[in-house]
Amino acid sequence: MNRRLSREEAVKLLYQMSINKYTFDEAIENYFEQYEGNIEEIDMEYVKSLVEGVSSNINKIDSIIEGHLINWKMNRISKINLAILRCSIYEILTDRETAPAVYINEAIEIAKKYSEEKSVAFINGVLDRIANSDCEI
Repeated sequence: MNRRLSREEAVKLLYQMSINKYTFDEAIENYFEQYEGNIEEIDMEYVKSLVEGVSSNINKIDSIIEGHLINWKMNRISKINLAILRCSIYEILTDRETAPAVYINEAIEIAKKYSEEKSVAFINGVLDRIANSDCEI
């Protein structure tokens, strides 16, 4: 199973949830109806744990993001960038055994694929500041 692909799918689910105001269950149901790739490549337990983890900690995660923005407001962050940030922050702050740089790199690769070029540096900067802070969720 492919971790990066699973992480990407978690970001897509978080994005869907924010755009469509889906609950976790609605997002998962919709996901299976629309997924066109090889489901065997996805670690669905990992995807679900990321989406559930972000969903149950979203207020704290958003507060952390807001506290690490420089000359930005939360409402200016695109929904896809917010989904990438939320997923990565959850992983950085809950998996202390993996170096934050691993998750930052993963976020950058996802941003390169789904976001604007200028967003990559923004996401990198926010995640780097958070990784070097003493934040907890």
